[in-house]
Amino acid sequence: MSNNLKWGILGPGKIARKFAEELQVVENAEIYAVASRDMDRAKQFGSDFNPSKVYGSYLELAQDDEVDVVYVATPHAFHFEYTMLCLKHGKHVLVEKPMGMNEAEVETMMNEARSRGLFLMEGLWTRFVPATGKLLELINNKVIGDIVAIRADFGFKSKMDMQGRLFEKKLGGGSLLDIGIYPVYLSLLILGIPVDIMATARMTKTGVDSYCSMMFSYDNHSKASLESTLEAHTPIEAYIYGTHGKIKVATRFHHSERIELYEEEDIIEHYDLKYSGNGYVHEIEEVQNCIKEGKTESPRLPLKTSLQLTRILDKVRAEIGLQYE
Repeated sequence: MSNNLKWGILGPGKIARKFAEELQVVENAEIYAVASRDMDRAKQFGSDFNPSKVYGSYLELAQDDEVDVVYVATPHAFHFEYTMLCLKHGKHVLVEKPMGMNEAEVETMMNEARSRGLFLMEGLWTRFVPATGKLLELINNKVIGDIVAIRADFGFKSKMDMQGRLFEKKLGGGSLLDIGIYPVYLSLLILGIPVDIMATARMTKTGVDSYCSMMFSYDNHSKASLESTLEAHTPIEAYIYGTHGKIKVATRFHHSERIELYEEEDIIEHYDLKYSGNGYVHEIEEVQNCIKEGKTESPRLPLKTSLQLTRILDKVRAEIGLQYE
């Protein structure tokens, strides 16, 4: 392996473009290859980012011995298939969230990576932005005492295109897996695994959720009230309530740059925490550092966390009657 890590990008969509922009500014990261099932899309991406190789199939990228690590950025429903393809061809993988469509997929991916000694991580950039680190520091230091409740939302008004990715069941559409995963992940990060899950949703004619409301309960009697929607713009904020105050993670909480510490209704401290680039830099640096240190998973976002997150999402889906093929 050269000093540079050679990245392959599998699925050159909108998020892959943002990711590639960030790769260009990360030290020792090289955009080496891009692959799409549509060669014209691959060539367009190639003209914008100038990788060494442009492929019209995912298999060709996976078979390229020069590729060190692959970023899988396809629609949700294909994360499992193409992550497994890359792992079986000896590639480290960063796969966009959600890691898989259900617990069985995620467990299979984990076992494959571990059996081959390869790095695997879910692309939850939230864990690596500076604001999340500060939030965990404040919570662990009991600055607001014991946590009694969390409230977090994520919503935007989408064009109600029932043929689009967000509403297509075969592509893993719906608000829960696309954006609801962020408030659910925040609750897992802070409060752990809930002992009881209640959820309700509004479903579209395509059979996916356009709105999902969740209430989680925990052994210590704390609660998490979480919401995701494709029907309306919401604040996209998070509040963590403790016995001695509260913390507000300012919009957009999943990659925030400001945390406010409250006593009653008064701000007593605030923290401005800028992230690099558009926010993906920190996630990329984590992957690079782990691979270069010979780690097969991130200590900050271990595979067991992604498995726990998937299990919670599976239970929410069971509550709202959301079934994928």
